[in-house]
Amino acid sequence: MASFMLQNVQQAIPPIAKVITTDILMQSFRAFRIRNDDTGYRAGVESMPVDALSPGEVLVRTAYSSVNYKDALAGTGKGKILRHFPLNGGIDVAGHVLASSDPRFREGDAVLCSGCGLSETRDGGYAEYARLQAEWTIPLPQGLSLRESMILGTAGFTAALALLRMRDNRQTPDLGPIAVTGATGGVGMFAIDIFNRAGFEVHAISGKPEHADFLESIGAREVLDRHELDLGRHPLESARFGGAVDNAGGDWLARLLACTAPYGNVASIGLAADSRLDTTVMPFIIRGVSLLGIASAGTARDIRGEVWQHLASDWKPAHLDSICTHEITLDGLPQAFATVLAGHSFGRTLVRVAADA
Repeated sequence: MASFMLQNVQQAIPPIAKVITTDILMQSFRAFRIRNDDTGYRAGVESMPVDALSPGEVLVRTAYSSVNYKDALAGTGKGKILRHFPLNGGIDVAGHVLASSDPRFREGDAVLCSGCGLSETRDGGYAEYARLQAEWTIPLPQGLSLRESMILGTAGFTAALALLRMRDNRQTPDLGPIAVTGATGGVGMFAIDIFNRAGFEVHAISGKPEHADFLESIGAREVLDRHELDLGRHPLESARFGGAVDNAGGDWLARLLACTAPYGNVASIGLAADSRLDTTVMPFIIRGVSLLGIASAGTARDIRGEVWQHLASDWKPAHLDSICTHEITLDGLPQAFATVLAGHSFGRTLVRVAADA
């Protein structure tokens, strides 16, 4: 009887949250669209109809997005990010469901999505509307606002994913401090805040010593000037850190591996310095150090949901508003990209897409 009743309840759920009418499909909206054709590579705000969006089960009215290094590469053509053209930029998006053909989502639901092909194989979040695949659409967890979710965005998600993977591999505060390279970037700042909240001592490594006080204010126990820091050149050095979150790659990653304590973990997140890695197997076979790759864009849905739940609760950064150093609209994206690529970015840039957000 209970099974029959449940089946009837499931059948009673409307198949869509709201009928997507022709009027909605033909409605025009503003989007930061990236093109590459006979005219060349270009990007800018233009008008497009809802019906031209990439296919998906969930139509969202966008409230916020954010600016990541990958967005700057895509929006300027400095990196080969997009797989086909044209596409709307923005690897992060958060907003309210306008319509859905998937019964898990109803009109008015607050949702978010990060990575998952946005601004790579499908239209991203730099647009007043986005059409998302239900498989990768995450209900906004209780404890986060839409604005907070996009201050976090891919940067916050990536830092928290690093903590999840390191903790799953038996990283504990007892192993020693966590080194964070690229500490003044979005991922670096969130790593400092999130790992500190989780009980770890954090040592920030940065080439911008003028921001040392700020990094200490968000949880760094020590701030190390990367221009003066010498981690040695031997295959193994004295164990200085219990683990690390590395945004640099190249020689920095090799040096961190060499001075990580036995059974510590080094999470590789970025390649701001170099995409190559020249190291030895010594840290791995003598100290049992683990090198963990953090690939946030394709994270499985169950893990994705777990990370966002942590970010809304026990790992929610205590300094979100401080880490959000800029707020812009779609029209401010070109300047934001230029700042990021010039190496002058500091903290997170929030993109307010909806005027009433």
